[in-house]
Amino acid sequence: MQPSRRNFLQRCLASGTGFALTSLSSARTYSFADILPLDPGWRFHEKPNDAALLPAFDDSAWPAVDLPHCVARLSWQNWDPASWEKLWIYRRRFILPEAFRNLRTFLHFEGVMTSATPVLNGQALPRHVGGYLPFSYEITSLLKNGENVLAVEVDSRWQNVPPEGSPKGPRAIDYLEPGGIWGSVSIRAVPGIFLKDVFAKPVNVLDTHRHVEVACTLDAAAASGAIQLTADLEESGRTVAHASQKLRIEKPGETKVLLHLDNLKNIKLWDVDHPHLYELRVTAASAKKLLHEYRTRIGFRDARFEVDGFFLNGRRLKLFGLNRHELYPYVGRAMPRRVLRRDAEMLRRELHCNMVRCSHYPQSEAFLNACDELGLMVWEEPPGWQYLGDDAWKDLVVRDVSEMVRRDRNHPCVIIWGVRINESHNDPVLYRRTKQVAESLDGTRPTSGSMTRLSTQDWLQDVFAFDDYHTAPDGTAGLAAPLPGVPFFVSEAVGQFNYPARHGFDRKYRRAGDVATQVDQAIRHAQVHDKAAANPRYCGVTAWCAFDYPSLINAYHAVKCPGVADMFRIPKLGAALYISQVDPSRQPVIEPDFYWDFGPATPSGPGDHSVIFSNCDRLQLFVNGALHSILHPDRTHFPRLPYPPFVADFSNLHVDPLRPPELRIDGYLGQRLVLSRSFSADTSKDQLMVQADDKELIADGSDATRIVFRVTDQYGAQRLFGSGEVILALAGPGTIIGDNPFSLAETGGVGAVWIKTLPGQTGRIQVDVSHSRFGTKTLTIQVFPQPRRVST
Repeated sequence: MQPSRRNFLQRCLASGTGFALTSLSSARTYSFADILPLDPGWRFHEKPNDAALLPAFDDSAWPAVDLPHCVARLSWQNWDPASWEKLWIYRRRFILPEAFRNLRTFLHFEGVMTSATPVLNGQALPRHVGGYLPFSYEITSLLKNGENVLAVEVDSRWQNVPPEGSPKGPRAIDYLEPGGIWGSVSIRAVPGIFLKDVFAKPVNVLDTHRHVEVACTLDAAAASGAIQLTADLEESGRTVAHASQKLRIEKPGETKVLLHLDNLKNIKLWDVDHPHLYELRVTAASAKKLLHEYRTRIGFRDARFEVDGFFLNGRRLKLFGLNRHELYPYVGRAMPRRVLRRDAEMLRRELHCNMVRCSHYPQSEAFLNACDELGLMVWEEPPGWQYLGDDAWKDLVVRDVSEMVRRDRNHPCVIIWGVRINESHNDPVLYRRTKQVAESLDGTRPTSGSMTRLSTQDWLQDVFAFDDYHTAPDGTAGLAAPLPGVPFFVSEAVGQFNYPARHGFDRKYRRAGDVATQVDQAIRHAQVHDKAAANPRYCGVTAWCAFDYPSLINAYHAVKCPGVADMFRIPKLGAALYISQVDPSRQPVIEPDFYWDFGPATPSGPGDHSVIFSNCDRLQLFVNGALHSILHPDRTHFPRLPYPPFVADFSNLHVDPLRPPELRIDGYLGQRLVLSRSFSADTSKDQLMVQADDKELIADGSDATRIVFRVTDQYGAQRLFGSGEVILALAGPGTIIGDNPFSLAETGGVGAVWIKTLPGQTGRIQVDVSHSRFGTKTLTIQVFPQPRRVST
């Protein structure tokens, strides 16, 4: 008879030594010899019984999977929580490297949705609850010299864990949470005394007497002799500042030491346009022998939310951004680092945001690392959406704020901590606790939390953030006046709010949906950013939102559509505003907020109020080669936008059905032509465009790149309502993550899949993308070996 789960886990825990979860920061860079990656080579199955957690269990018939991994097979739409709300088992065998002998070892998880109970060689470790932050266990005494067996029970059912817990179930949260081990898993080896955590706090950044307080936490298995602790601030391998201190470890456990790095007169500041980073190297040595090394990157910047606006390094800067969900088609959160970083690149380089709000949970460190490098400022907040649970639930909120701050406080991109549950009612007791824990761990950043009512009663935080969804008297997207006496930030606006009806969140900005609704999206985003720019009291706006995401609230086929880009990260018409807000000397832009189409959906073309987003001084429009009009920016309706849109009138076009019209838009800076774009209404010349984000990948079994396909006119402009099926064929060391075949009609003529590598298999991947009308396009991607790990 199989043991019950409860009895089995109780026996495992009783036989052990009570292994506790350990905060082992993933921010550090270990020497290469100290990490054993466990991402490839797992076996996976829905849990059959408790015996599946035992080492002797035969898992040979289970499917082989690599991490990151989602437990359910998903499309890009119609997600059903019932497909993942179960108990699952992951199993992996490994042999400890010889270099790990006589070292302390930790089992580290980047993230598991929603709770995890690891069982190592038959010994159950404490259950970890919560799906958004990393966790670790010390496993030194559990490891064997030969083969070790790790089983992980993953519970993806609805639980009393933020953001879950509501009796309404998944429909109580505005985003879905597919289960699985969505991040990396590794074994990390450290000496008996190691640097558990380092917090580098720049002080008086704008003063010539600036310095860095380096708070170090040493973890010792036993008392020891003299320890030399040193901190070196490095730039391109050159030491900029140095500090050192001797100490003795008198007893096992944690010892905290504070070092000071001074003489930093020539430091370069981290800024959105010049995100300068330094590397901090902290070492612990005994008798001139290096024991352990901890590396982290830091930046010097002064970010202040004031009553009269936001200031970065002493200069006023309007925050211009979007909210982001870290959810993807087909796999939920289970995307590799390359793909996660790509979102930051798109937000900063293509949508030209200077800030992103990480809604509504801590997001991956790969994304934050990219934000550091790109100069993209970040709001970060704990998991949650409107609902507040019982006391145990609230204790987990406080824990999540603590772990979020500990993990990410060295990132210069993070400029504010959200310490309230998004759009929740006031709970002064809870939010005093969350504010206190954030300030105790990092007093350099203000706290906030999005509000849905304009009141500072029992508010408690430093920056008032308001989710503003209302229509102004003139019918435009409204912004409430900033509250007096407090820094004021608009944390959400636009979204799917129905501005014409003045209520409701039922506007679905689908590329396959109503054309007039699609056209309206960019205008609404332009209105809120223009109004925020008109009043220096607004610190800025992070509008809702960057990308579509899976949801059961006001959704279409379980996809919510407020993104200026879709779930595939392909920009919609709504992205035109953001694409245009860039210095034209760097990148001239012409982005029509319409489709140049004279088919059944728009037989008269784009009409009399056709908006073109551009950063040019003037535009000249030609229809079939003849000058149609000369346009200048609409500063009447958008007086404060750096680059207002242009408005064209196409209402009197004579359309010859035998000769579909062609549009050319020439953009000028002064008298100089800087950009010309053409658009064709002749669908007989349409084409299928196919593009990969990357031409090179790494053979680690998780690396991946996106392949985008879309129906366009002959000049590459998106065709309205492209249709048909795309069929993909792959040859070489990779696999397709996505729907195959892919129906374009569901998405309005665009789509994407991801190509993922296989562990240890190198060479050339060839992908053929075929369409019955447009033929076959071929892409090649080269897969290289993983870089060799060299012991330091």
